[in-house]
Amino acid sequence: SVLRTSPPQRGGEERMWDLIKDSKKLSEKRREEVFGFIMENFYVGVGICNHETIDRINILEATFLAMKKAISNLKSQIKNQGDKVIILVDGDKIIPNFSMEQKAIISGDKLVKSISAASIIAKVTRDRIMNEMDKKYPAYQFAKHKGYGTKIHIDALKKNGPCEIHRRTFAPVRNAINDRW
Repeated sequence: SVLRTSPPQRGGEERMWDLIKDSKKLSEKRREEVFGFIMENFYVGVGICNHETIDRINILEATFLAMKKAISNLKSQIKNQGDKVIILVDGDKIIPNFSMEQKAIISGDKLVKSISAASIIAKVTRDRIMNEMDKKYPAYQFAKHKGYGTKIHIDALKKNGPCEIHRRTFAPVRNAINDRW
């Protein structure tokens, strides 16, 4: 979740403001730079669900849970709780069983600055976690693929089997488990 209460006023801020776009359109270096700008100039709430939660409730429900955590984190930072707030959700689904007003925006990360900013925060946060996991589990080379199902990752799964943080409900991990036993 990301909220900015006013547009940028100064030249340097305007340049950075223009760089806020879909995280997939930015290089890793540029995402890190824009991440810093967002953290300094916006209210930011982050919500994380671990591999066990994802396996237990499924990826979509875990995504909704992480959104709720991020919104709760964000709300705790805002002083004027009486202001009208609308939750903008990237995609075609709103958060179920959630009392705040919401709007689903398909391709929102390309169309809405706050959703773009949230996508950058999410991507950089996840990449940083995966870089830490690379240190803990070097055989999987998480720093190279960030946990995505690349050839390097699938080959490491086939060779080593899954490690503690692999999500057992995902097909490539299940297949690696079945192939090894």
